[in-house]
Amino acid sequence: MVHYLDNAATTPVRPSALETMVPLLSEVYGNPSGAHRMARAANRVLDDARETMAEVLGAKAGEIVFTAGGTEADNLAVTGVLEANGGIALCTTVEHHAVLDPVAHSKGETVEVARDGRLDLAALEDALTRHGDDVSLVSVMAVNNETGMIQPLDEAIEMTRRLAPGAVFHTDAVQALCWLDLSTVAGEADMVSVSAHKFGGPKGVGCLVVREGERSSGPEPLLRGGGQERGRRGGTHNVAGIAAMATAAAETHAQRADQVPRVTALRDRLADGVLTAVPDAIETGDRALKTANIAHFCFPGVASEALLILLEQSDIMASAASSCSSGAMDPSHVLAAMGYSRDLAFGSLRLSLGYGSTDADVDATLAALGPAVTRLRERS
Repeated sequence: MVHYLDNAATTPVRPSALETMVPLLSEVYGNPSGAHRMARAANRVLDDARETMAEVLGAKAGEIVFTAGGTEADNLAVTGVLEANGGIALCTTVEHHAVLDPVAHSKGETVEVARDGRLDLAALEDALTRHGDDVSLVSVMAVNNETGMIQPLDEAIEMTRRLAPGAVFHTDAVQALCWLDLSTVAGEADMVSVSAHKFGGPKGVGCLVVREGERSSGPEPLLRGGGQERGRRGGTHNVAGIAAMATAAAETHAQRADQVPRVTALRDRLADGVLTAVPDAIETGDRALKTANIAHFCFPGVASEALLILLEQSDIMASAASSCSSGAMDPSHVLAAMGYSRDLAFGSLRLSLGYGSTDADVDATLAALGPAVTRLRERS
């Protein structure tokens, strides 16, 4: 039996999302940009999905821009705003590379985090004060994809509004929708990115909230062509994927109140068991400031890639860092930003639970992890 503890990388598709998607692939296959009745049927599916995503995200339907996933949504937010408004972008040092890379490409600036991985508000204040009206975008993720740390969005948004009132505030909320009510947590952000496969939808589909208002100029489209999404994102819509995303988002939102305490209890039992099995393991961050699903550790004297191989031999599927960085020779930039040494960062392990996780997954992981660490240390 496989025990899947890599839900932060991707989640299994929810049965309800699959049931939504399959008939749309075979029956409602018209191009929603067309004029005939088959096209209109597809367009109605899009309209319904847009309404659902708006309700879940605390937005208006017209503020939803469908994309091919979180990376495109992040790039559209960062690059699109800079192309529309000029100026510079600020982001934290622990952002996903989908934000970090376009900020770096535009010669923007990164803002430090504290040892626990949360934004250093004094550092943000300094950057905003130094750059003032030149700041056109500030991007702070809602939840870190490696450690699960929840960022202080309210404080960051208030500070941005005060010191750079013309700047757009964007949050990468890709890791957040399962565990936080984004209509509340990110309700004051100007732009919000989400990705379907992180909450039980299919891969390759996501959306960006672009709120109307005084900071609504832009973003300039990255993909130009058919003028879809009110000219903000060209390209024929993935109707089935978008509809499945909306189904998964609605189900996630409806189940969140029950799932969060259940998964939190599983995560806490898992984390406590890891610290018992490997007493010198270092748990990163503060559990009280994390989402329910992620337990993240560094193991001194252990290479995480070797540990993952041994865990897989016991049918435990986990990861060392962001799955987008798998195979990289450099350690996690997130842990480096938090001040962890290179050696400790090479021994990191992310165990991430999801809506389908069970006590059996926790039991199997705890049974395998201690012996695996001991075996690797004996080899070295």
